[in-house]
Amino acid sequence: MTYPLPNISTDLTGQTALVTGASSGLGLRFARVLAAAGAKVALAARRTDRLESLAEEIRSHGGEAAAFALDVTDTDQLTAIVPTVEAALGPVTILVNNAGIPDAQRATKMSIELIDRVMDINLRAPFILSCEVARRLMELKSPGRIVNIASVAAYDYRGQGAALYSVTKAGVVRLTEALAVEWAKFDINVNGIAPGAFESEMMDGMLARMGDIAAHYPRKRIGNPAQLDSTLLYLVGPASDAVTGTVIKVDDGQGSR
Repeated sequence: MTYPLPNISTDLTGQTALVTGASSGLGLRFARVLAAAGAKVALAARRTDRLESLAEEIRSHGGEAAAFALDVTDTDQLTAIVPTVEAALGPVTILVNNAGIPDAQRATKMSIELIDRVMDINLRAPFILSCEVARRLMELKSPGRIVNIASVAAYDYRGQGAALYSVTKAGVVRLTEALAVEWAKFDINVNGIAPGAFESEMMDGMLARMGDIAAHYPRKRIGNPAQLDSTLLYLVGPASDAVTGTVIKVDDGQGSR
């Protein structure tokens, strides 16, 4: 096979990307970036009014996007979303498992209901949805890219009241590694991004509870979601063809303090 020089294309023309948690934060940014790179984007979340607004914005810039209601705690919705998106935009070839929630509780103070919800959204849903996308790609004999959004909390927890979040994100890392091995022979690449503290609704809530956490970071700042663009495009684009089972930390040095 002949590769371009340099082999760095981020052209996603002809691809259909499904992004969960696309109504705000990192998911919203990911959707905009994928659309700007030429992909048709399926915007999935519970807040469909926000999704419709984002879809209109993407279309106004010449992209193609559609909104899909998705509660990732609902098994029926999880198993139905892939064929639903395919009927509207074509087969899903890129999946970004972005939807997630913090626990914001000490481990011993969490209710069983909250434990189940954090586990369902952060770990169960990415596993099920990855399998749904992969199964269809195998049927079509089509390559695909799955990107799971983990967190540096998967590697570093300092007792600040998010133990289960840390555990579930560590699970996302292992999910990424394991599924990559299982699906490599089908040309389905499974990778992840482990962001540090980046601007989002989730981060706004953490700052409200904990104050200026950036003061403890080497660069004294919270990341901007735009700083994740290149990593996302690398993992879903043709240049990362030989990369699977990898989780890239993008934490601005926050984890090294």
